[in-house]
Parts: sequence; C-alpha cells; structure tokens
Amino acid sequence: MIQGIAFYVFSAILLASGVMVISARNPVHSVLYLILAFFQAAGLCVLLGAEFIAMILIIVYVGAVAVLFLFVVMMLDINFKEFRQGTMRYLPIGGIVGLILLVELAAVLGGWVVSPAALQVAGAPTPDYGAVTNTEALGQLMYTHYVYLFQACGLVLLIAMIGAIVLTLRQREGVRRQDVGTQLARRREEVVAIRKVSSGGGL
Repeated sequence: MIQGIAFYVFSAILLASGVMVISARNPVHSVLYLILAFFQAAGLCVLLGAEFIAMILIIVYVGAVAVLFLFVVMMLDINFKEFRQGTMRYLPIGGIVGLILLVELAAVLGGWVVSPAALQVAGAPTPDYGAVTNTEALGQLMYTHYVYLFQACGLVLLIAMIGAIVLTLRQREGVRRQDVGTQLARRREEVVAIRKVSSGGGL
C-alpha cells in the first residue's frame, strides 16, 4: 500500500515537473524543475529495486549535468528572445519530424499488440538478482544485449553537445584566435634564437 502511494506521488510530481521544464519561461526555473524531475525518477528507481540507477541519477545528472546546465544558463548572456523568434519559422519542420516519430512509435507498439511474440524477441531476459548484483545485472544488459542502443545514445549526446557549442559560439572582432596549422608549420629558426653570453655579462 505504501509503495503504491509512493509510486503515484513520484509519478505525478515527475509528470508535473517535466511539463514545467518545457513550459517555464525562465531558463533557470526550467533547470530547477529538471532537477526535481531527476529526483522523482530516482525515487521510482528505488521502488523498482534499482538502487544503482537511482544513485547514478542523483550523482551524475543532478550533481553534474543539471548543475552544469544551471551555470551555463546563468553565466552565458544568451538572448533567448532571438531564439524564440525563429520558433514559428521552424515549427512546420519540427511538426513533421514529431509526426514521423509518433508514427514509428505507433508502429512499434502496434506490432507488439498484434504479435505478442515480438516482446519475447525484443526484450532481454532479466538476470537472476539472487545470483548477480544490481550493478552486474545492469552491465550485462547494457553492454551485451543493448550495446548498439547504448552507442547510439552516446552519438545523440555528442550531436547535442556540438549543437550547443555552435549555438553559443560568437564571433568577436579584435579577438586573436589560435591557428594550429600556422603554429605547426613554423620552423625552428623562426621561433628560437641562440645568444652567446659571456661569463658575468648579460644582454
């Protein structure tokens, strides 16, 4: 009974905080709601018996990723009004992409309903928790059965990181930038000067 009540409380707060993440006008408030969502997800993981995933959510996502988002939002002088101005221009493309993803999800779920045997093929067998630890069971699933999906998630995060760098990179006049090619092309004679200094003398 207590677990059921806790599940509904965590789920309700998680859904509400997720909605507030995308609907809050202040970016700092969005990050704070995201931290709250991570804590509720960690609580759900504890109820499922996945304490390791719960601790990873708190330590990695709340302690590092969300705090990093908060510092980036607060320290960078990003003009969010300019970002919102182009929202309507890209709204049709975003709607088409969202519709395609919705159709794909419906096809996958419909396939599972039509063919129940597809669930047995797609789902990996759950390891015996009495024989292995929680961390070992998670590693067996991620790095054996779902290794390609795990690598795909890494690529998605890499693309997101590159996109964030491109969005926040600014070109300023009068700022000298490093040219690695020019530095590597220099010769020793151009950058090193050997001076003979007599004993007790100086330049």
